[in-house]
Amino acid sequence: HGTAAKADAHLGDGANDAPAIRLADVGIALGERSTSAARVAADVVVTDERIETIADAIVEGRALWASVRDAVSILVGGNLGEIGFALAGGLLDGKPPLNPRQLLLVNVLTDVAPAMAVALRPTGESSLVALAREGPDASLGRLLDRDIASRAVVTAAGAGAAWLFARLSGDEERARTVGLVALVGTQLGQTLASGGVSAPVLTTSLASAAVLGAVVQTPGISQIFGCRPLGPLAWATAALASGAATGASVILPGVVEALGERLGVGAWLGAAASGAGPALSAPPSALPAAPTWDDRAAATTEPTGRSG
Repeated sequence: HGTAAKADAHLGDGANDAPAIRLADVGIALGERSTSAARVAADVVVTDERIETIADAIVEGRALWASVRDAVSILVGGNLGEIGFALAGGLLDGKPPLNPRQLLLVNVLTDVAPAMAVALRPTGESSLVALAREGPDASLGRLLDRDIASRAVVTAAGAGAAWLFARLSGDEERARTVGLVALVGTQLGQTLASGGVSAPVLTTSLASAAVLGAVVQTPGISQIFGCRPLGPLAWATAALASGAATGASVILPGVVEALGERLGVGAWLGAAASGAGPALSAPPSALPAAPTWDDRAAATTEPTGRSG
């Protein structure tokens, strides 16, 4: 029977399978034509009678944990970065770098549709091996803490650098607008880096960027949010800072992990908080093998213990 570290599943469709299905951590009845005893005892009933469906469900479940981690780190890390940027700018200039309406605009453009698109992105075939490492403990443990901290640092640094350069070379209103654009751009860049070429992620991120550009460059609307239309140099400053911060967000987690392993604290970076499941710092041979598309296509044999 399953232990705290491992879970077992039993698959069957006959009355003789019912006791094992009931005792398993995950009991599965295969097919609508399975006996009523098997269906009643099961936690899951696979209605299409295909074993490959179970593999698809496992892959999708593990992908969900990775997507949730990315979405949570985008939301929490981005908000912490906004707080850090506001505090640092206030200490340097004596005034907050963004006004309340600009902060609300940032949250609308970065926290709603883009983060939701990342959480609901489809699973890519190329990620099957990586998904073998995912799970509730590994995905939402210290790895999530690392991602949140990395995103917070690069978000605050990217927006802060653009705002500071604009403040030293221009007036307060221009610097505030450049800081706003860089802050949104930095977070959208990290969203694209996490979501990849997924159509929903790409569409929502580009739509948010277009709305930001329209708000900043449209006279009247720009003034309502305390902004001013920007010239080419100001846009280039915000874009450069956003791009650099996005690149840093991709590189920084790997650098931190490599540093941790070099200093002998790899367990801090990869081990699950509860000790369940394989640590992310374990060698690939110690990790559970991820199903490949060929394996699932070949999985057409009848389950052991199947009865008529």
